[in-house]
Amino acid sequence: MSQTCTHLDQVVEVEPSSDGCEDCLRIGGRWVHLRICMSCGHVGCCDNSPNRHATAHFHSQRHPIIQSYEPGEDWWYCYEDDLAFDVDGAPSFAHPT
Repeated sequence: MSQTCTHLDQVVEVEPSSDGCEDCLRIGGRWVHLRICMSCGHVGCCDNSPNRHATAHFHSQRHPIIQSYEPGEDWWYCYEDDLAFDVDGAPSFAHPT
């Protein structure tokens, strides 16, 4: 496991793709927690959710970095480096309640 994320160059300014997991909303699924892709803004559900759409998005698109899309959380995670981290000064995303 890397000590620092080596994929920050793939982060762009994103807009959330939906107010919930866009894939669950499409199929009528449910989610536990939400994550936002920092390469394209895809909002997907976490690995504790039945469909694990955030991780599925990584596997299909190879976008390596997500940020929590939960109120009060601002942590980031890089799939490629298997690393959770914080980014000083980064915007905090939170889905509408």
